[in-house]
Amino acid sequence: MPLLTLRLTEPHRQLVRAKLQLTPRSRLLRFSLPQWTPGSYLIRHYVRRLESLVLHQSGQTPTLQRTGVASWECQLPTLDPLEVRYQILAPELSVRTCHLSVDHGFLVLAALALAMEGERWSAHRLRLELPDGWEAFVPLPRVGEHQWEACDFDQLIDTPVEAGPHPSHLFHVAEVPHRWVEWGGDLPAEDPHWLEDLNRIALACCRLMGVTRPAADHYLMVLHRTENGYGGLEHDSSCVLQFGRRALCQPDGRRKLLQLVAHEYLHQWNVRRLRPAELIPYDYETAVVVPTLWFAEGLTSYLDLLLPHSAGITREEEVLEDLSTDLSRYLLNSGRHIQSLRASSQEAWVKLYLADDHSWGTQISYYLKGAVLALVLDLHLRARGTALPEVLRSLWRNQGGIGRGYSEADLLSAFSAADPSLASLLPEWLSSTQDPPLEQALAWVGLRLEAESATIPSAGWQLEDCTGGPRVKRLEREAPARSAGLSVGDELLALDGRRLRSVEDVERELARLAPLQSRELLWVRDGLVRRSSLVPAAPGISRWRLVNRDGSGSLEAGRRAAWLQLTVP
Repeated sequence: MPLLTLRLTEPHRQLVRAKLQLTPRSRLLRFSLPQWTPGSYLIRHYVRRLESLVLHQSGQTPTLQRTGVASWECQLPTLDPLEVRYQILAPELSVRTCHLSVDHGFLVLAALALAMEGERWSAHRLRLELPDGWEAFVPLPRVGEHQWEACDFDQLIDTPVEAGPHPSHLFHVAEVPHRWVEWGGDLPAEDPHWLEDLNRIALACCRLMGVTRPAADHYLMVLHRTENGYGGLEHDSSCVLQFGRRALCQPDGRRKLLQLVAHEYLHQWNVRRLRPAELIPYDYETAVVVPTLWFAEGLTSYLDLLLPHSAGITREEEVLEDLSTDLSRYLLNSGRHIQSLRASSQEAWVKLYLADDHSWGTQISYYLKGAVLALVLDLHLRARGTALPEVLRSLWRNQGGIGRGYSEADLLSAFSAADPSLASLLPEWLSSTQDPPLEQALAWVGLRLEAESATIPSAGWQLEDCTGGPRVKRLEREAPARSAGLSVGDELLALDGRRLRSVEDVERELARLAPLQSRELLWVRDGLVRRSSLVPAAPGISRWRLVNRDGSGSLEAGRRAAWLQLTVP
């Protein structure tokens, strides 16, 4: 059985010392380091943090031959037990990367565990050496002091490790033990209702899935409370969350964090066990095209807004406000007319996770448009006597509960069984760059989208304040600023002879000018001052808001209440 020992006793150096011990099965030893971690679809090249890789066997150091950027082989002199020693630099704080500092350690084992050929389905042991006063939180069965055992390499890779002198709190969901661990704070100590609300969220997820208990036999929740961070990553028996202290202090901060918890917790069904067929088994070395990520992530993003309300924690008006925010983000993104939802899923590896300032208005997130489509599908089905949760439960029974991955054809079949018209409608919505029928869907629950207009003429840009003045951060594809010759990164100097020193200056100058009239703009690119004419467009829409539809009454209000509560007809 391979034994991986990780030493975290030099946190000030941000170095994790690793030692992998095993008895080889063959004299030709081959191994590799994973290139990505499930749940985050980007080739991360974890090997870039690996240092000092050396093999030891019987007092010798056999020569390793590199066969790829993250793979090696060696012809061993014997089949005696061997050790592979190496170290990993851990400076990057995210839910997908390793971070070691003087007050905590977080390890993503995809970045640390070598995959030995022939050992993928063997049990693996993990041993940790920690600084004094630290405790490790590992969602694996403990088999000794500071030792845990995974049933195979996949389970090892799926194990996040958090370590430090952290507060932790045990609670139970349907008799299943759960533990809350936090770095950077202690919410259960600060908020007496926090653990109770976590329990309610978890039970709401169980009700949604039509089951009486969580999918995992035990569950670990880890929160990194940072200054401004945000993110989450799901695992079979755990999740890792990152949330900002400043955001948590906002009026909606607690609600947003509960939505993040709901999102990652629901993933123990949808994504982890109810998994796209292309991800069974995981290929840790290459990017795999997954056309159904819209269902895996978009559906979950839609449901995470409703789950706290279904749990009895939030009010209806708060849910509608959060839905309005997501619908605004969607409708104000012109990229939805360039990239279809299916294409967004297929291109996740090279677009969504590699988005930059030039991506604005050219692509649409499968999280965001997937959530919008899930809303449309849910209301479409409810108007026909069923609901989205019924389809999700059916897929769980037929695919997830028995470990069978789903294809796009399986999804189409499940939705078509709920409503035959979706056999033709859903493929069209997935492949089209037009909006799904939002207005029609919302009308059934007595709602409509109302536009709020901006107050100043539009140049189609997003600016940021820099040392030298306002800088173009993003540009829409058909922006008036593009017609004026501007690109991302250009600095603005003056508009109609008036000096621009901040984004506020730009907005003030645009506000005093009539739209559709040519204005002289001075700007800088590559150290050279340029001059062009800017013709701002009329003020556009700044936000969309869900409001009651004229003529709606108690019938629509009742439908709306059932929908937001995730009640199944």
